[in-house]
Amino acid sequence: MSKRTKWLLGSLAVVLAVSGGGYAVVAQAGTDGKDGQRQRSDGLPAGSAPVTRGDLSSSVKVDGTLGFAKEHKINAVGAGGAGAGASAGGSAVLTWVAPAGSAVERDGKLYEVNGKPVRLMYGTTPVYRSLKTGDKGEDVKQLKQNLQALGFGTGLDASDGTFTAGTATAVKRWQKSHKAKETGEVGKDDIAFASGPQRVQKNDMAVGDEAAAGKPVLTLTGTERVVRLQLDVAKAGTVKVGDPVTVSLPGGGTANGKIGSIGSTANGDDPSSGGGGGGGGGDKKPKIDVEVALDNAAEAKGPDRAPVSVNLTGEVRKAVLSVPVNSLLALAGGGFGVQVVENGKVREVKVELGMFGKGRVEVKGDALKEGMLVGVPSS
Repeated sequence: MSKRTKWLLGSLAVVLAVSGGGYAVVAQAGTDGKDGQRQRSDGLPAGSAPVTRGDLSSSVKVDGTLGFAKEHKINAVGAGGAGAGASAGGSAVLTWVAPAGSAVERDGKLYEVNGKPVRLMYGTTPVYRSLKTGDKGEDVKQLKQNLQALGFGTGLDASDGTFTAGTATAVKRWQKSHKAKETGEVGKDDIAFASGPQRVQKNDMAVGDEAAAGKPVLTLTGTERVVRLQLDVAKAGTVKVGDPVTVSLPGGGTANGKIGSIGSTANGDDPSSGGGGGGGGGDKKPKIDVEVALDNAAEAKGPDRAPVSVNLTGEVRKAVLSVPVNSLLALAGGGFGVQVVENGKVREVKVELGMFGKGRVEVKGDALKEGMLVGVPSS
């Protein structure tokens, strides 16, 4: 082996430090000896590998959990609201609640207070008032859209946010279908708005408990599956919303997806918080919560919070030359090179390093061509 260079295998320390998109590489030269099987007696490398041209990605595999989207709580309205159904003493008692793990769709029951159901309607504006003729707002518009979707709002203009006489008539039809008092008004304790079908994550209150105003009754999620994970702050800076990922699912199989959201605040690594797992056995480094939206969420099967592996594709370089990382040489004069094997001879070529990914490294320089063989230590 040349005295000017040494193989990096065994003691190679490649530190990928993201700083303005670049990489810092620190190498410690190995030692010449039989243990590494680095060079044959005839001076040729112990092994060789081709220089290839293709796409290179800086993929990283991390642990995550399979869960459900948009976790939130539904709070009790309590006694005293319009049509609250409270007893004479003013108490509000939870008499039924949708069981954990169940799914609730539009007009389905979420829970009952004093025997009176609270039903799910779709919309993003929460219930904050009783609705009656003359009221205007986004909540009225949502109510009209739900009545129309359920078949009670024939002729209603669901694009308008005004509670009209026609709206009151539609409400009465809806109330009649549930054998409720036909008031033509909707109380705060009659409905709850959510973005779509809901899944009951857990019951925060048990049947028989007092349903005091503002007290959580249910923790809900959407029915769509998502994957949550946590990344070290440094790694979080290398991904962005929309980046493609591949998820290894419980029981086998994979699912494709994209980074849906990246948290803006670092927190401690607490897998029980639903952040995503990858606890690392007491690793307390600051973490960023990341959520993955699956391309076909219906195909993602498995228990809630089941562990999964997530392959973050990261940056992709198209049609670049690359060599195995263990083919690199630390040059005595500084920088890195490879041994090109041609016609039974070896020559050293200095290279400029680019991106690392999947055990390979991008190399730049006019001296290397696709298909050339470079020396590598034997395994």
